[in-house]
Amino acid sequence: MKKLISFVLVTSLVFISTACGTTTATTTTEDSLIPVRLNEVVHSAFYAPQYVATELGFFAEEGLDVTVEIGNGADVSMTALISDAADIALLGTEAGIYVYNEGMENYPKAFLQLTQRAGNFLVGREENPDFDWSDLIGSEIIGGRAGGMPQLVLEYVLAQNGLEVGVDLEMINNIDFASTAGAFTGEVGDYTAEFDPTATTLENNGIGYIVASLGEASGFLPYTVYMATDEMISKQPEVLEAFTAAIYKGQLWVAEHTAAEIAEVIAPQFPENDLETLTTVIARYKDQDTWKTNPIFDEDGFTLIQDIMEAGGELSKRVPFADMVTNEFAETVME
Repeated sequence: MKKLISFVLVTSLVFISTACGTTTATTTTEDSLIPVRLNEVVHSAFYAPQYVATELGFFAEEGLDVTVEIGNGADVSMTALISDAADIALLGTEAGIYVYNEGMENYPKAFLQLTQRAGNFLVGREENPDFDWSDLIGSEIIGGRAGGMPQLVLEYVLAQNGLEVGVDLEMINNIDFASTAGAFTGEVGDYTAEFDPTATTLENNGIGYIVASLGEASGFLPYTVYMATDEMISKQPEVLEAFTAAIYKGQLWVAEHTAAEIAEVIAPQFPENDLETLTTVIARYKDQDTWKTNPIFDEDGFTLIQDIMEAGGELSKRVPFADMVTNEFAETVME
């Protein structure tokens, strides 16, 4: 796999043309609010606490005016961060590890953990309430980008269940992230790994059926985290502390409310989905303990992330937790 830093150096000059959309995180902008540019890897109900913070005004309460762009790929989101097209990025931990191992100065660090499980689901063409991973033998699966966390977790889970890609089954991972569901709809592959609400939409439309959760199968890990450059951390710590406080409020609110209540709040973020579908999605994520209830980045999960990368042949050397992660803002807002 090409190293992420090589991709970044090539694509940083064209990032603006590849970004996929912008939303505004506060309904009104006041001169007193500090502008913050956030790039999220994808737009998914998987990140519900962030959208709760947006819709309930938690960012504004902390003095921030947050605008969001969607990368549709950890490589693009990382490009935005290190090329100063974003102040903060929400993406997989692996993206930061790749950059660190390339020896880049002012490399990004994770300062806030949002999710603690993988957020994608395995969707098949037939209902299979008694699904077993051995059912995948002889099949074709639409996976994710080589070296990306969705693909690495999928490969890890397959290996944990005694399956080898290229021997027991075939993997399709040359399809753009935003196009995998469309490819599956067009009869490509026997299974596809999708985030919600896409997975549930495929099911509602009778195109496929969720047969397994990659989040439940892989265990607890820091799947998506917020990162900022070392320069941002040292020069604007008050901004990152305020951002962390707002997300923490969102985490607590999500933990204390029902799926229906959460869906109602974040519905404006997903106008293409009806409230019933969104509630189903939130319930599925909530039931498997997808979201952290505090912003602390757990070291055990960081170890598991590197185990998964190592197993996938994508880790050149292990990274010290203290070099890659700072919990100073999380600890401060929890005091």
